Amino acid sequence: MATDILSDAELEGLRAFDTPTICNALEIVAPERRLYGYTTEPLVCPYPELKPICGYARTGTVRATEPSGLAAAEQRKKRLSWYEYVAKGGPLPSVIVLHDLDGARAGYGSFWGEVNSHIHRGLGAAGVVTDGSIRDIDMNAKGFQMLAKCIMPSHAWIHNVDIGIEVSICGMAVKSGDLVHADRHGAVVIPHAVARKIAGACDLLARREAVLIDAAKKPGFNFEILAKAIADSAEIH
Repeated sequence: MATDILSDAELEGLRAFDTPTICNALEIVAPERRLYGYTTEPLVCPYPELKPICGYARTGTVRATEPSGLAAAEQRKKRLSWYEYVAKGGPLPSVIVLHDLDGARAGYGSFWGEVNSHIHRGLGAAGVVTDGSIRDIDMNAKGFQMLAKCIMPSHAWIHNVDIGIEVSICGMAVKSGDLVHADRHGAVVIPHAVARKIAGACDLLARREAVLIDAAKKPGFNFEILAKAIADSAEIH
């Protein structure tokens, strides 16, 4: 894993692209992932103006529709274990990927709001992807990106359950330490083995697409011009 850790500059380079472009690039460098590895269900993004985030996954599960069953001291210990994992469980920056165990009632209570957004931001997290809920939209930590199933007002009985396990969020399977890219469109896991090939693939895509877009803007654009542009685009390598 150590040799797979990207430099700050490399991570910043990945943040220069939106998540759909990352998915397109993966079709070139990891074509077997065309049908998996990204969210396939809609998520709410209350901060669409934020730039894409990219970091290493911290995974876990929560539940809100029933109490944890733990004594107060044990529950505090469990929460502290989660925060320690967020802070020390892998390279930074992190992206929190939190699965809600409440099934059809997922999102009933929110783990995410003003307090936890500031805590996680302070511990090196760039944002969260969850199939649970979020709240405190006007008071959350500035720059902390949130993608969630829904927005709800209460935290109900929300509590941490599992820490560091593989989870699935809206069709995207994520393991602790996976490299995750996300923006207002959704999220995708970038395999470590191809992470350093993404920028080159994005450049290739941009050059190919520029031929088509430039052709479409020409006066008198028609089918014949389009057909030639498609052929010219395919010759770019």
